[in-house]
Amino acid sequence: MSQEIIVATMDEISDPGSKGLSLDMNGTTLDVFIVKKDSQLSVYKNTCPHTQGPLDWTPDQFLDLDNEYIMCANHGALFEIKTGLCVYGPCKKQSLIAVAFTVKNNQICLQI
Repeated sequence: MSQEIIVATMDEISDPGSKGLSLDMNGTTLDVFIVKKDSQLSVYKNTCPHTQGPLDWTPDQFLDLDNEYIMCANHGALFEIKTGLCVYGPCKKQSLIAVAFTVKNNQICLQI
């Protein structure tokens, strides 16, 4: 059974931009991040498929310098924003874990 929780508004995230969140899910922490590019959102668990560690070293910084890819700060792996597929680095052809979401009345709601 999934639960819907409001985590942010569309206006809180620049375009292009990203935002990391740590959610308390009944005593278990779920780390996720939201990426916004060209008015489109993607939401993923904040876990690199190569190291199983977080992708960011600086809060809310998940994109490369050109804002074209999600980048792992640990080893520079690059992931497509829309699909989460790794296109460069040691985890090439692996993917980030997508998190289901909806947008209702400008609010971003995760389905967890």
